[in-house]
Amino acid sequence: MNPQEVAMPVVGTSMPRKDALDKLRGVAKYIDDYSFSDILHIVTVRSQHAYGRLIKIDKSAAEKMPGVLGVITAEQVPGKNAVPLVFDDEPFLAEGYVRFHGEPVALVVAETLEQAQEAAGHVKVEIEPLKPVLGIREAIAPDAPRIYKDDNIFSRYNVCKGNAEEAMKKAVHIFEQEYETPYQEHAYLETNGVIAVPGLEDSMTVYGSMQCPFYVHDAVAAAAGIDRNKARVVQTTTGGGFGGKEDFPSVVAGQATIVAKLFNRPAKLIYKREEDIIASSKRHPGLIKMKVGTDERGKIVAALIDYYVDGGAYSTLTPIVLWRGTVHALGPYECEDIHVRSYGVATNKVPCGAYRGFGSPQVIFAGESMIDEIAVALKADPLEIRRLNGYKLGSKTATGQVLDQSCGLMETIDKARERSQWAAKWQAPADRKGNVRRGIGISSVYYGVGLGAGGKHLDRVGTSMTIMKDGSVHCAIGNVEMGQGARTVLAQIAADALGAPFDLVNVVETDTNMVPDSGPTVASRTTFMSGNSLMLAAAELRPRLLQVAADMLGASSTAEVELIDGQAFLIKDPKGKQIGFKELAAKLYAYRLMPSAFGWFIAPDSSYDKETGQGNAYFVYSYCTNIAEVEVDMETGEFKVIRITSAHDMGKAINPQQVEGQIEGGTLQGLGYATMEEIRHDANGRMLNNAFATYILPTTEDTPEIDPIIVEHPYDRGPYGAKGFGEVPLMGVAPAISNAIYNATGVRIRRLPIKPEKILGLED
Repeated sequence: MNPQEVAMPVVGTSMPRKDALDKLRGVAKYIDDYSFSDILHIVTVRSQHAYGRLIKIDKSAAEKMPGVLGVITAEQVPGKNAVPLVFDDEPFLAEGYVRFHGEPVALVVAETLEQAQEAAGHVKVEIEPLKPVLGIREAIAPDAPRIYKDDNIFSRYNVCKGNAEEAMKKAVHIFEQEYETPYQEHAYLETNGVIAVPGLEDSMTVYGSMQCPFYVHDAVAAAAGIDRNKARVVQTTTGGGFGGKEDFPSVVAGQATIVAKLFNRPAKLIYKREEDIIASSKRHPGLIKMKVGTDERGKIVAALIDYYVDGGAYSTLTPIVLWRGTVHALGPYECEDIHVRSYGVATNKVPCGAYRGFGSPQVIFAGESMIDEIAVALKADPLEIRRLNGYKLGSKTATGQVLDQSCGLMETIDKARERSQWAAKWQAPADRKGNVRRGIGISSVYYGVGLGAGGKHLDRVGTSMTIMKDGSVHCAIGNVEMGQGARTVLAQIAADALGAPFDLVNVVETDTNMVPDSGPTVASRTTFMSGNSLMLAAAELRPRLLQVAADMLGASSTAEVELIDGQAFLIKDPKGKQIGFKELAAKLYAYRLMPSAFGWFIAPDSSYDKETGQGNAYFVYSYCTNIAEVEVDMETGEFKVIRITSAHDMGKAINPQQVEGQIEGGTLQGLGYATMEEIRHDANGRMLNNAFATYILPTTEDTPEIDPIIVEHPYDRGPYGAKGFGEVPLMGVAPAISNAIYNATGVRIRRLPIKPEKILGLED
């Protein structure tokens, strides 16, 4: 029987989280809870200049201090001094030049953390300052200092469908605007940290908080100068990631590995919050220039979009982030003639990398603001403009891809409209009266699931599934649990696919020695990829269990028996004799049948032409509509987000409660991006607000009423119809709020975050 056709007593049910009790009781072990005998402690010495020539590092005074074993600099790196990501341009330790304030230049190694901290202040770093480049506009100016190659551009892309330039000339209405988005700090509860432990035969094991163990695996091998078969990475309980633990743990793990290798002792490197904010990757600031032409009704006929992101001092994941944003630049709207040009720009600030949404929230803010501006100019209902232009089955994306299934955008719009009572609440801003005014705004989103054509070489995953003698099922996966509930959702999929009780299925934290390289835990791919891989493993194991069950029930073949939720029975007599899963497992071993199986899943094919940007960029898309309601004090500019209705098509909700939790958490994270989160630098490139006291985050006091709506348009290649989902709840919140602010006040915010000063016209 096809696993997709097996009964689903667990999938689609709000089962309790597998890891909840341990975290609630405080027994879950995070990386700072680990220790090893003879462990060394590391503190990083960082550049106090945003850009400059590294002249000298005087470590003599520090190395004489009590407990200090040494101060490590670039020339002592035992392997290659380059973090392996896309371009491998970032060093583990600065060499020759420093390129952002806070860049690591040395590692102080001591017997205790306090000794290392004390000695770090005695390392003298001499730098010849150079003029830094601190923003996108500055970096792309013709006379800008060249800090990266000859144009300060890490990467660029081009999506060209039809002839947008000619089509624009025929448009009845033309709209042109620029939009800007800021940095965003991940603000995970647990900071970055690792412990590197040298082992026998020149091996190295790294334990740490991370979301991409196989990226870290590459970094450990590179930093230590060892073959990959001698490197092992074990993910510990991880207190949040949101993309911030995709690329950056490679830096931290590489540095700890360098120390452990040089001293042949375990080495621990745990960041303090202020250091984590200064050094770790951020959401890319964005500059989006949009020109859109429509017919008399508001139907989009042409679009010209230039998209810039500030990548910071090193490329890290900028080329990949930029590609996703490029593909999604217009949003979920039909347009036969579109031209998107995009640029990843180098500056002398902290490198930017992955963040939930991965290059999409920036262009979504621009695109959803623009579609709203079109509606206002044409005196149309913004929701109806989206219905007029939005994707439906058979629509073609900006890359020419035909959406042939699982397209629930219209249903998300309709359900959000109904639940929010849009028709009764929406009216033109000119009709709003009084000092305190309410407004309502909308945004719609689509999001390519998985790594897409830009990362298809990494889009594979392996899992192993073993039935133990006691009936428990042990699942090792290549994707990680970082708080999003992956262990629970994957256990649900495995349980139903195998026929095992949910309580007996356990998904363990990732260990690179247990599964092959399964790519990163990003791009909302975990449920889809690892879920499918587990189903493949279950498809091998299940017939063996049915073989045992048939024998025990006296059936002539496995076709006469069924196994659901841990109970085997004869199909013709479902209320008759039942054999429990534990008994089946014991007999499986007694019969000496293989109790393990391996699943290897490759993502459905995708394509992309580098010259034109045309092709099937992603194998499937998820969809969302947000409707935000706000209240604004017209005298002070103060505002409050009262309610957000958020409807999502994720194919199939494996665990509805966790889906609702993701919508609620992502919505609040998007609210922070929209209204308060902002990193400031001074004129010399020094970050000014590297603490939660000065980097303002939303709290429960800021939380609006959130109404999550589940929409299910199953995808035939997904596990039980599921697509990706985890990133989408954040992505369209900012423009929905901004559009609601406009609806209340008549003031259009084109540069995030939204502030009272901007509403009052006191700040651009």
